[in-house]
Amino acid sequence: MFIGKEKDEMFMWIFKFAARKKLGMLLLCFVSIAVVLWILYVGKGEVTQELGSVRSLGFINISTVGFSGHSSPNDEIKITIYNDKKITSQSPPPPIYNTGYTLLPGNPCETFTLPPPPADKKRIGPRPCPVCYLPVEEAINLMPKAPSFSPILQNLTYIHEENSTKSEFGGSVFGGYPSLKQRLESYDVKESMKIHCGFVRGDKPGHNTGFDINDSDLFEMNQCQGVLVASAIFGAYDLIQQPKNISEASKKNVCFFMFIDEQTQKFLKNSNDLNDNNNKKIGLWKIIVVHNLPYTDPRRNGKIPKLLLHRLFPNVRYSLWVDAKLELVVDPYQILERFLWRKNTSFAISRHYKRFDVFVEAEANKAAAKYDNASIDFQVDFYKTEGLTPYSESKLPITSDVPEGCVVIREHIPISNLFTCLWFNEVDRFTSRDQISFSTVRDKIMFNTNWTLYMFLDCERRNFVVQGYHRDILEHWAPPPPPTFQLAVSSPSPSPIPFDETPKQIVTRLRRDRKSRRHRPAKIRGRGMLFKKEKEGDHA
Repeated sequence: MFIGKEKDEMFMWIFKFAARKKLGMLLLCFVSIAVVLWILYVGKGEVTQELGSVRSLGFINISTVGFSGHSSPNDEIKITIYNDKKITSQSPPPPIYNTGYTLLPGNPCETFTLPPPPADKKRIGPRPCPVCYLPVEEAINLMPKAPSFSPILQNLTYIHEENSTKSEFGGSVFGGYPSLKQRLESYDVKESMKIHCGFVRGDKPGHNTGFDINDSDLFEMNQCQGVLVASAIFGAYDLIQQPKNISEASKKNVCFFMFIDEQTQKFLKNSNDLNDNNNKKIGLWKIIVVHNLPYTDPRRNGKIPKLLLHRLFPNVRYSLWVDAKLELVVDPYQILERFLWRKNTSFAISRHYKRFDVFVEAEANKAAAKYDNASIDFQVDFYKTEGLTPYSESKLPITSDVPEGCVVIREHIPISNLFTCLWFNEVDRFTSRDQISFSTVRDKIMFNTNWTLYMFLDCERRNFVVQGYHRDILEHWAPPPPPTFQLAVSSPSPSPIPFDETPKQIVTRLRRDRKSRRHRPAKIRGRGMLFKKEKEGDHA
């Protein structure tokens, strides 16, 4: 009864509107609603089916050095729109990498070969040899527009922890005390990795990390892009050497940064080389004062900027590290072109002029008292348990296991950054003698990847840097003998160089001493030769 009554009322309602001639409009509304519901139902099913086949939509392989992300060949981005048209967007084009170049036919450097060494029997030991550099303008034009390929590793990030605990031997708070398990895992190169690489505390490298730098200096370091030349003096151990033969293009575009500690800052201020009027610059060098050094050993502190420049300068593409005792005499662009870009490599370092075996290098370090013998023996024995063997021809084309580490030329890409991070971790855990740990890190990475580095001749290194003296040697350099007409019964012991003596005074006196060495007694002359051999042989 109730349903029948509803039907009667509905018909009466329709007839009421029909009388007003609006029945057609009402029926049109019902039809429109039905059509919309049908479209929504059908469209939902098709869109759901299409989206189910889309694998991913996002960003992958983000590089930490500022280059664009890289896509894997298996990834695909597919967007479909149904409106009588189908639009499909495939995966983006593969990233572009630097593949190297060859010099044009007729270029003198294309056929350049090393001449035989001069037959000078009076001069023994290492010496520079000729190197074929391109003109600065040509070298700049050959600077790669794209980064080199980083095999396997695409995304490298770093461990940050405020409270690290020492669980095994070696290491430091600055390095984060990586465990032996973490050390082993860090050599298993993967597409994405997170490792220890110094600066484990603080907000960012140089800020409350134990190797602290003023905010204004950090800001200026972040502005450095392109090419960087860096060096460091800690413990007032060296004198600042000014680069020579630097082009106007390099003076304008290349960053020159010198890291010093507070002790060196005091020495430079006493010598009037550093003051408030020169904007913390000495010649081309921008001086960066580092506070709260993490190590008591100045040489170990020096390994931080030497091996971790990519962490201190996140926007730099290429860097040239030069020990402070060396004088750079060739333009940085020419060096990068000759030893990095022309060889299509991301890391270059010279091999030792004489030693190529780690075991021989370790014994030489012990004989020269470079580090305590027990620590050197412990490190070598540890590497032996991991498979370290004396160098032999079976390692070819690797020509040496011992670098001359005073110059490092590199491109900042993930795989080379990994190498220097792991190299630093070995220096942090074992001795500061990085020549001993170099080949272990290199071989472990090369075993898991097809990455290689370039070890050039030591005589080629001596072509673009001139060897100097550490300040401690200068302080003990024998003074010139008294004039022959003086009758001195006894001569007082030589006094050390005053702490406030200027570098120019030291260099002037050193040159005067050299000229007068031929007139010295045999005993003193032999002492001078000893320092000369130390200069030409083992380096800090």
